[in-house]
Amino acid sequence: MSNPQAPDTSDMRLRYLRQLAKDYPSQKAAASRIVSMKTWMRLPKGTEYFFSDLHGEHKGFLRMLKSASGTIRDKIETLFSGALSKKDRDELAQLIYEPEAMLRHKLASDELNEEWYYLSITRLIKVFKAVSAKYTRNMTRRLVPDDFRGAIDELCYMDEDESRLQYHYGVVRAILETGIAGSFISSLCDAIRRLCVSRLHIIGDVYDRGMHPDLIMDELIAFEEVDFLWGNHDIHWLGAALGNPALIASVIRQGISYNTFDLFEDGYGFNLRPLSVFANEVYMGDPCTPFLPKDKFNINLFDTVDPQLGARMQKAMAVIQYKLEGQLVARRPEYGMGSRDLLSRVNYKGSTVLIDGVSYPLKDSHFPTVDPSNPLELSEGEAELMKALTASFRHSSRLQKHMRFLISHGSLYKAYNNMLLYHGCVPMTEGGEFASLSIYGKELSGAELFAFIDKKARDAWYLEYNSKAQVEARDFLWYLWCGPLSPIFGKDRMATFERALIEDKATHKEVMNPYYKLVEGEEACRKILTAFGLDADTGHIVNGHVPVKLKHGENPVKGKGRLFMIDGGISKAYQGTTGIGGYTLIYNSHSFALAQHPVWDNLDEELFDSPTLQVVEKLPKRMTIAHTDAGKQMAHEIADLQALVLAYRSGEIEEAQSMAGTEVFDPEVVRRMGKDEQADQ
Repeated sequence: MSNPQAPDTSDMRLRYLRQLAKDYPSQKAAASRIVSMKTWMRLPKGTEYFFSDLHGEHKGFLRMLKSASGTIRDKIETLFSGALSKKDRDELAQLIYEPEAMLRHKLASDELNEEWYYLSITRLIKVFKAVSAKYTRNMTRRLVPDDFRGAIDELCYMDEDESRLQYHYGVVRAILETGIAGSFISSLCDAIRRLCVSRLHIIGDVYDRGMHPDLIMDELIAFEEVDFLWGNHDIHWLGAALGNPALIASVIRQGISYNTFDLFEDGYGFNLRPLSVFANEVYMGDPCTPFLPKDKFNINLFDTVDPQLGARMQKAMAVIQYKLEGQLVARRPEYGMGSRDLLSRVNYKGSTVLIDGVSYPLKDSHFPTVDPSNPLELSEGEAELMKALTASFRHSSRLQKHMRFLISHGSLYKAYNNMLLYHGCVPMTEGGEFASLSIYGKELSGAELFAFIDKKARDAWYLEYNSKAQVEARDFLWYLWCGPLSPIFGKDRMATFERALIEDKATHKEVMNPYYKLVEGEEACRKILTAFGLDADTGHIVNGHVPVKLKHGENPVKGKGRLFMIDGGISKAYQGTTGIGGYTLIYNSHSFALAQHPVWDNLDEELFDSPTLQVVEKLPKRMTIAHTDAGKQMAHEIADLQALVLAYRSGEIEEAQSMAGTEVFDPEVVRRMGKDEQADQ
């Protein structure tokens, strides 16, 4: 007997096809769309770029992006290695990376003449034709300003017979004579750079340490095809933007430590005056030596702060952070992190602290705002200060915009084109099993743990603000920042207190999750891929978080090629140990390649060295869009459109009278599909 409550599938199918008919109101419209998609599916897949651990290094990131992580230089080598000297090839690459800077350089050296313009334009057109060869003409036109679209069309799409070459020369002469050669070159270079990058994957940690994560976020928001995997430093800021007091204190303290006052006051408009006034009142005369900012990494252009004042401000925030974190772990015993409340373990008379049963002397024991009988209680001044700082975070429209993008375009993990992307690790035991987090009455591990965490982060953003469930989710963001089984932290503890206040470096050690040793072998990688529903024979994992120390012989390719760990040290704080300026993973239709970026000693120099490309895996055959996730979606759409055509022919759905017999393309659908068709360079 049928269930009277079950939906009528035939009725639902017809309703769906009627909705589809609004976009394709005739047989020819649907058939035209089918033809287009079947054509697109035969094109090579677009080139995907994977960046990790940018840590606020805006200028370094722009260099990576402008050079397409070495693929532009590689294309120039292919086109001109036998025709141009190395000096000329280098100059052409620099012109594409930074056209305005190269034009200024040529002007200053008195080389900006018609011959240079002519040679540069003809060479750039050759590069443009090469990088756009697998695109539709409509797609390439969309990337060129209207003013220059016609000229570029004429220069790119013509036969190479003698008469056409003369015409080609005439077009270039017209550009020179009208005085727009500089603007034309800049637009052409911009189009070349954009054609070289189909999709960006950011594998976490845009925030903390560097000067301008805000400018990186602006770049990402402006980029058409981008996704974001949350890192612990991104969650650090997300929780602060949502008003988590412990994370607000931690973000401010760490920012002062790395001397990022420009970001705080000019980037996000935080008012730090209440903090400076409070710190001067409470810690005046205190040298605050353990809390001096790390000036060697960042130099403020607008908000220069005396190092001694910076030290007082950092100490003030550190003490508040210790208190608020102690309150949080007491409020959330389910985290199992009570041992991290170190302020309650201080012997204030003896100036020592008890950690794991061992008493250690403190480097600094001057805590005028701490009541030894109730060490976690904020003083009246600290409470007022936190109100002001919380208001700054909650009311910064630019910060809230960036965090909204982080939620809308981000996730804890992503399966894309048979790639498993996440920032840190899949927590594992020494025996190679998935480690289990016991929380809220559940035992969570592997893919189930990731799904739970992803939902919790979204709850913190979307649930009614300050509701019980939202506060619970907001608190959980702190666990993600520093909890021992957080997949984006991956260590047994965060030794912030110990590094600041204890001399014994043994207490500073943060033990990495066994994952990082296990993925050196293939078995753990295959286990992870299978758990997340990917093919263990052909799938790959991409993660960052832990800098690969190339200078010490470490390799970013692990698990016999199943995993790429791409934190190469774009952050200046890591370059001393990594020896390089970061990695980019590049996945095109032919191969996987790693771009190794040099350490750029001066990021203010306009011209810069190209990265080094190394192919780490060749695909058995060229990959087309049909084999990608987008191609699979197209196949489903084709099947739906074929059903719509049959419904028109059977009379189940009538064609729109005004549209029957015409070809219809929805502009938004064409725009979206045009991006999917981009080929690798």
